[in-house]
Amino acid sequence: MKPALAKIGPYDVPMARNARSDRGPRPKQGAHLLTLREQAGLTQVQLAEFVGVPQGTIAFWEWSETPPRSNVLPLLAKAFRVDVADILITTRPTKKAPTARKPGPVSEMEKAFEKVRQLPRHQQRKILETVTALVDQYKRKAS
Repeated sequence: MKPALAKIGPYDVPMARNARSDRGPRPKQGAHLLTLREQAGLTQVQLAEFVGVPQGTIAFWEWSETPPRSNVLPLLAKAFRVDVADILITTRPTKKAPTARKPGPVSEMEKAFEKVRQLPRHQQRKILETVTALVDQYKRKAS
């Protein structure tokens, strides 16, 4: 009887890659994306799933001087918890990504905003305007 390993095909076992020292230094834009991804605590695979692109595309962006396409920039910004400008501007220091939310019960505010996310975009904007005005009002009272 053959060992169980004989059933494993060449594509079934993850293969470790060697460091790509033959590429030279990482371009500034790619290094910036790598830093943002690591600060957000994401792997290339997790980021790729969130953005909806293959993992190889994330790897390409991290080794490229060219920024990602404009249609994925908002998703990247959301994943990294930064502004789109923070992705494109590599000379400005980036904000440290906030720590992940602790597991536990969902707050009333999170439940409410989840309901808002289900509404049409124009209704979301009206709610956002109202909430922003209220927050600004409370900030003025506090100061």
